[in-house]
Amino acid sequence: MPSPGRLTPPTAITVESPARLHLGFIDPNGSLGRIFGSVGLAIDAHATRVTARQAPAARQNHARIEGVSSDAQRERIAQYLKQLGNEEGPTIDIEVHETPRAHTGLGSGTQLALAIGTAFARVKGHEASTADIARILARGARSGIGIHGFDHGGLIVDGGRSAAKTNIPPLIARQPFPEAWRVLLIDDTSREGLHGDEEKRGLASLAPFPATLAAHLSHLVLMRILPAVAEHDFEPFADAICDLQQTIGEYFAPVQGGVFASPAVARALEAVAAEQKAGIGQTSWGPVGFAFVASAQDAERARATAERVSQGAPLTFTIASGRNRGATWRAADRRHHGANAA
Repeated sequence: MPSPGRLTPPTAITVESPARLHLGFIDPNGSLGRIFGSVGLAIDAHATRVTARQAPAARQNHARIEGVSSDAQRERIAQYLKQLGNEEGPTIDIEVHETPRAHTGLGSGTQLALAIGTAFARVKGHEASTADIARILARGARSGIGIHGFDHGGLIVDGGRSAAKTNIPPLIARQPFPEAWRVLLIDDTSREGLHGDEEKRGLASLAPFPATLAAHLSHLVLMRILPAVAEHDFEPFADAICDLQQTIGEYFAPVQGGVFASPAVARALEAVAAEQKAGIGQTSWGPVGFAFVASAQDAERARATAERVSQGAPLTFTIASGRNRGATWRAADRRHHGANAA
């Protein structure tokens, strides 16, 4: 970790970071020298919330990890603490208060890593940016949406990664998301999205992404999605999201079994889109799917439709808004600060 700062660090820090929707890659093949490029949105549901605190003097060199949802999550946190250098100086304990279900497309791994890294650095008194923490914990290999969403919130476009470098994908556009718009999230709790070695093998098995499709997606992002969000113009936004998702979904279909990973989620979203204007798709490898709608009333209507056609399926439903701020942290004195506060 970078060297300690001048301020006396607090003994405990709670960090809350937003989940994100990954709305699609722009060029998975890197036809112009930069690979992937991503569009995504920070949302106000399914947050990650963790506390880091100094362990008592009598219990040094043995971190306590509490509140985890699984042994795998405990092992992951223990590895993060090792990478962060918890063996050096006062031991830091971690308590997990809230996390999304893992491997569902909500960016839970990156948000857990960044939240723990941020809380750890502040309790240790280190000066470390989100990018520093992401590099230490090996996040952002393909998408920068979770990292930039942690700092800024909102609708984000990253510029992908140069084939010759391993830098975190740079932030190239950020728009505040319209407050009135909503997104219905549908999770198939019987499934997990591709991850780990299976994800790497899946990506390696795909044919090259055509440059003509990358050009089409670039046009969608630059001339339809971003202007529609800036002007709060819902219908072109919804149409562009559907186009982006259909294009990228067809490309990944051989690996995930279709445009959607979950047939039950697909049926529910298609029913919503048949009844009202909606931008439907799947975040990352899923199985969580989404339907963007223009208002809270439309979101309730969409949920009713999805529930009606999904009786008996293992689906859960959440209505969310865009989150136009990044992660927040709270020290022991309960003051609130933004992710970039000193």
